[in-house]
Amino acid sequence: MGQEHLGKLQLAIMRVLWSQGESTAAEVQQALEPTHGLAPTTIATMLKKMEAKGVVEHRTDGRRFVYRPRVTEQGVTRTMVADLAETLFDGSAAALVSHLLDVHDVDAQELAQLKARIEAAERARADGKPARPNKPSKERAR
Repeated sequence: MGQEHLGKLQLAIMRVLWSQGESTAAEVQQALEPTHGLAPTTIATMLKKMEAKGVVEHRTDGRRFVYRPRVTEQGVTRTMVADLAETLFDGSAAALVSHLLDVHDVDAQELAQLKARIEAAERARADGKPARPNKPSKERAR
């Protein structure tokens, strides 16, 4: 699979599949109708492209194709954020976080969550453990 970078519509479709477990093209279209207003054929075409890409698969139920995700939301997020950090910030997590803090209005609760996460990472490193044991290598993250 490896290539888990998705466009906006593909990501919206995946969010429906992640939340529902599996859905037909018509069910995905119905879920996206209020925000996207796309024809059922557009969704069906996109699902076929996503299947060719390896991010969804289908089973048949009578004459209907029922789609389900082949990638996790965590995996897609990891890959897309790693690509963003590499492309825009030369791979620097600190530069990415600094940018987000500079351009977004971060409230006190979010700052407290970030501080707690940083402190947990510092404790883990002091104990000789990686801050996040399942952190992907650059090769796997792409």
